[in-house]
Amino acid sequence: MTDITLPDLDRAIAFTIPEQHARGRMVRLGPVLDEILAAHAYPPVIERLLAEALTLTALMGATLKDTSGQLTIQTRSDSGVIRLLVCDYRGGELRGYIQYDEDRLAELPADPTLFALFGQGYLAITFDLAVTGERYQGIVPLDGETLSAAAESYFIQSEQIPSLLRVGISKGPDGRTVAGGLFLQHLPEGEEGRERLHVKLDHPEWEHVQALGETMQVEELADAALPLETLVWRLFHEEQNVRVSESPAIVRGCRCSAEYIASVITKFSVEERREMADADGLIQVDCAFCAKKFPVRFDAEPAA
Repeated sequence: MTDITLPDLDRAIAFTIPEQHARGRMVRLGPVLDEILAAHAYPPVIERLLAEALTLTALMGATLKDTSGQLTIQTRSDSGVIRLLVCDYRGGELRGYIQYDEDRLAELPADPTLFALFGQGYLAITFDLAVTGERYQGIVPLDGETLSAAAESYFIQSEQIPSLLRVGISKGPDGRTVAGGLFLQHLPEGEEGRERLHVKLDHPEWEHVQALGETMQVEELADAALPLETLVWRLFHEEQNVRVSESPAIVRGCRCSAEYIASVITKFSVEERREMADADGLIQVDCAFCAKKFPVRFDAEPAA
């Protein structure tokens, strides 16, 4: 068994319950989450929303067998307070940010609904598989009470996989945020040539697994003193042959660098770069993910 250091943070585990045809992921974020959030000094409502989105991204990203593949979630809204929400996961690297209308947010109550934040919004989930070059995307309305509910709808509607998603978030008196998540999915047998949801009729054990998953309290998910393996045991200790394995450690994964930014800038024409430059001949580029500024000279050599 894996040696676990408490508090149990910034890691994910995978588990399967073969006899119930189910699999799952659990994740818990701590310092990585604080590092991402601290780069922007978001107000509490936005901070909590991004914490939930990052937890969902880590949960879904951890299901990728292609470790060089990427999972991205993004919201779309024409009239919402939230202009843009983007998170992605690749090989254990996690990042995300939110753009929002500060004035309109100030007009909302302290605990606004998802509709108040997004209006008629949509959630897009994209899987990019680097090994095969395949790309899959599904889009679902932000109709539920939480992002987690919308993501769950994605798997049921777009992927036709019965799924359960739960996320818990807590913020301690020291200001540090901890978030945990549970992701359960049905693994049908003999699904070739038929829609996946139909197998639920053949394997009612999914209802049993789902009922057990729904007993997980969000407070437990966000309790760093409870190892993730302990939570799996609490849910499924009566099941036979539950297999648990480690997923990649989770780290903050902003991929910006001065060299990368310069390579992008030099793809513009000399005239375009001149227009972008300030009085000192520098083009100031901000990374939306980590909020760092990268000054690039407009007369840098263009890329070949």
